[in-house]
Amino acid sequence: MTQIRWGILGASKFAREHMGPAIHAAKGAVLSAVASRTPDSVAPFQEFAAECRAIKGYDALIEDPNIDAVYIPLPHHMHVEWTVKALNAGKHVLAEKPIAMQAAEFDTLIAARDATGLLAAEAYMIVHHPQWQRARQMVVDGAIGRVVHITGAFSYDNSDDPQNIRNQAAMGGGGLRDIGVYVLGSARYVMGAELENISAKIRLESGFDTFASMQGNMAGATYSTYVSTRMHPHQEMVFHGSEGLLRLTAPFNANIFGEARIELYQPNLGLWVEKFPAANHYVNQVEAFGHSIRTSAAYPWTLEQARGIQEAIDTIRAIGSDLA
Repeated sequence: MTQIRWGILGASKFAREHMGPAIHAAKGAVLSAVASRTPDSVAPFQEFAAECRAIKGYDALIEDPNIDAVYIPLPHHMHVEWTVKALNAGKHVLAEKPIAMQAAEFDTLIAARDATGLLAAEAYMIVHHPQWQRARQMVVDGAIGRVVHITGAFSYDNSDDPQNIRNQAAMGGGGLRDIGVYVLGSARYVMGAELENISAKIRLESGFDTFASMQGNMAGATYSTYVSTRMHPHQEMVFHGSEGLLRLTAPFNANIFGEARIELYQPNLGLWVEKFPAANHYVNQVEAFGHSIRTSAAYPWTLEQARGIQEAIDTIRAIGSDLA
């Protein structure tokens, strides 16, 4: 298979602005089709990918013999259903995070993946960014000694957009499902361990969380982060060690929120900065997915890893005391 022929389920804004262009730009990939109830909505994709076909209906796309892989940017509550349908139709699947609404749903996803022998993964793009790959290696190599404490934050304010799916409880809205996966998953990626001994506080609005703070332990380090969809935009992750401190200043929306950079503070050496101005984690993600399909190489973010993060989110949602 020289080129992976991609189809997208739905002409969403995110797919149009980020993943569609990434598929088109990625080596060994071609954006072959976008499925939509209104084929006219596919026209913006055709502006940068002339070969992209408009297909009416999701079923028609996953049954198309000229599609090898499907990208699913649908609302959260539709991810499991369409991932399984696409796998059973013989397509590899990359579904947006969170790929499932509850950890128990991963049993269905993993069973479908294993039964079909196809690649199914959550579109957790940050693990494909060199700043995170570098950060993990630095921690493994002991650049900051023993990690003692991890802090982080991710916030934005979408209070002026009540119709946004992130403000709809029935569609999997709330900050934990949308951005909690980042403060949890990024630390898990670096530390190689799940969050334990969890405690949390949550602020609810119309049945979904608009603020959540979470604490616990991860691989011997203490952990404390928060997410919010009702605060001024901010993002940061810090790994504080016995012999230094590692800080990522735009960890999740690299080169959009701010410059992708790692700051390393070490005794007697002061501040050392590494920048990543050209990296595009969406393009890297598509290329890594294609590489795994062609070579059967391990994909950097497995369904099992994603399930661990969802288990933490489920726990936080269940035990979090309400901040009225």
